[in-house]
Amino acid sequence: MKSTNLISGLKKSGLLVAFAVFLGAVALSTDAFLSIGNILDVLRQVSITGMIAIGTTFVVITGRLDLSVGSMLTLLTVLLVDQHNQVGPLLAIVLTLAAAIALGAFNGLLVGYLKLNALIVTLAMLSFLQGLTLLYSGGSNVNISNAQTTWFRFFGRSDVFGIPVPVLLFLGVGAIAAFVLTRTVFGRQVYAVGGNETASNFSGVSSARTVFWSYILSALATGFAAIILGSRVMGAQNTIGQGYELTVLAGIILGGTSMLGGSGSVWRTVLGIAMLGFIQNGLLLMGFPYYVQWLVTWVVIIIAVWIDLAGKRGRVLA
Repeated sequence: MKSTNLISGLKKSGLLVAFAVFLGAVALSTDAFLSIGNILDVLRQVSITGMIAIGTTFVVITGRLDLSVGSMLTLLTVLLVDQHNQVGPLLAIVLTLAAAIALGAFNGLLVGYLKLNALIVTLAMLSFLQGLTLLYSGGSNVNISNAQTTWFRFFGRSDVFGIPVPVLLFLGVGAIAAFVLTRTVFGRQVYAVGGNETASNFSGVSSARTVFWSYILSALATGFAAIILGSRVMGAQNTIGQGYELTVLAGIILGGTSMLGGSGSVWRTVLGIAMLGFIQNGLLLMGFPYYVQWLVTWVVIIIAVWIDLAGKRGRVLA
């Protein structure tokens, strides 16, 4: 009982305490860390990852994974930038979001209705989307031709009352997603499927439909992230989304959403993504090499997953 209470306490506040200690240490070593400018810069940087993580949170709460979001981001960004030059920004955005919904529906069909393993399906989709991107682009990078005059730059490069637009979009989508997850029937079904899929089916909840729509939301959020990313860099490389899936999962896990499904929240994901961003930023300001970020991210994931699993099982895993 004592070990269970200890693990529960660690899960609720242990990582937050460690993060607060880290913030204090970095703030003492560099004055720029807690400046308004640096805080907004960090939030701007994590807005793309955070946008994807918001959608992926729905999938994870159902007890599934989506490893295809990084390659999906690449394809959607390449598509968006290329179509911007051909049909204009508005229609390009519509086409990109439609493509995102179609890709999410395909994942949802395979995992939700055909009951295929989510890890295998999305890992295969990762490879498929990489190949599809190269096929579409011919292996060449794409750039927006009128980068200085198009209104499309608003989504990634503009500010509103001193706050970067990507941050406002990130928090705005987060608020909508949080409402859907906590205040709607669909949100309750997401928790029910992740908590006990068999019981939810007997209760009249269609786990297949719930998983299907969760993957669509994940892909749609990735589409919004592609809009921000394309607007920010005014171009797209064929590897621009590489590695995003790992950072997204790290942020979700750090925020406390259970990899076993059934628990978690959008705002905890937002917090986890922000924490990860400030950790990486702090390490850079302290003069650590870039690769140290990946080592620290790995440690954070292992600790967070260990706490989650131990809390679920009621004992410390050996």
